[in-house]
Amino acid sequence: MSEAERLDHFMARAAAAYYAGREPFGARGDFTTAPEMSQAFGECLGLWAAVVWQGMGAPSPLHLVECGPGRGTLMADALRGIATALPPFRAALRVHLVEASPGLRAVQAATLGAGVAEWHDSLNTVPPGPAIILGNEFLDALPIRQFIRRGEGWMERFVRDGAFVEQPAENPPPLPAEAPEGAVQEWNEAGEAFIRALSARLATQGGAALFLDYGPAESGLGDSLQALANHRAADPLSEPGSVDITAHVDFAALARTARAAGVAAHGPVPQGIFLQALGLVTRAAMLARAAPHSAGMQLSAAQRLIAPEGMGRLFKALALTHPALPAPPGFEVSAP
Repeated sequence: MSEAERLDHFMARAAAAYYAGREPFGARGDFTTAPEMSQAFGECLGLWAAVVWQGMGAPSPLHLVECGPGRGTLMADALRGIATALPPFRAALRVHLVEASPGLRAVQAATLGAGVAEWHDSLNTVPPGPAIILGNEFLDALPIRQFIRRGEGWMERFVRDGAFVEQPAENPPPLPAEAPEGAVQEWNEAGEAFIRALSARLATQGGAALFLDYGPAESGLGDSLQALANHRAADPLSEPGSVDITAHVDFAALARTARAAGVAAHGPVPQGIFLQALGLVTRAAMLARAAPHSAGMQLSAAQRLIAPEGMGRLFKALALTHPALPAPPGFEVSAP
C-alpha cells in the first residue's frame, strides 16, 4: 500500500503530468475552452485590455501576460483585435506567457510566432513594470485542499491508491464551527497564494488582471472536485495524469485575498453579462456576416458563452486592479 498524499499535492502532480503529456484542447482532446469556440471571445478580451491600458494612462512598454494560454488562441485573437482597433497599444505591448508545459509552449510558439517576448514557469519571473494579466480557465486547475466534518471536528482528505483517506489536518485554515456530518470544505491555498503575489505586484507596479472561470459567486460548503476525459466526466483519483482534474473557483475568497493585499476587486459577475457588456454578440454577428459558411457556428458559440443554461451563469469574471484605476469594462456596477 502506498503512502497517502495530501489532495492538493496529488492534484499538482497529476496536473503537471497531464499537461506535460498531451494537448487536451478541442474536439480530439478532453475539453473545449471559450477561445476555441469563438474568436470573438479573445478579441473582446483584447479590447477590454485596451480600454484598461488607456485608463492606466497608456504606459509604454506594458506587459500583456496570459496565465495558462492553452494553444495560444486567446492571445492570437486578442492581439489581432488590438492591432486593428488601437495600433499604439499593440506597439506598446510585450507579450508574456505563463506556461510550464514544453509541449504546449511549442504549440503556442507555432500560433503566435515572434509575438511572444518570453515564456515563464510562473508569474514571478515576468519582468517588473505595469502589466495586464489574463487567465481563462486557469484558476480552476490550481490544486485545492479538502476538509471533511467528522463528529465535532474536521479531518483532511488525502489520496491513497486511487481513493480518499482521512487524516488529521495539516495547518488548516479557519473552518466552520458548525457543519453537518460529512460536509466538505474546500480551500484553494495555492490560488490564494497566487492572487496574493499578483495583487502585490499590481499594487506596487500598476495594472490589472482578468480571470474567467467556473464556480459560485459566494463561498460555501461542498465537494467540487471533478475530472474530464474525452469530454466526459471521469474519476479524478484513479488515473493521475490521464484526466483533466479541476475544482470550482471560490471567487469570493480570492476577492477577499486581493483586497487584503491592497488592490480593488471587481465582481465576480456572470460571464454572460460580462461578455454582453463587452459586445461579444455584436462581434459574433459581424464575423457571421463576413463568413456566411460558418455563420451558424459563430452565432451558436456566442450563445453558448452567454446563455444562463450554457456557460453564461456558471462561469464568472473577476477583475483585480490598482486601487487608483476606474472600474474596468463590464464591472462598472460591481465596483467596491
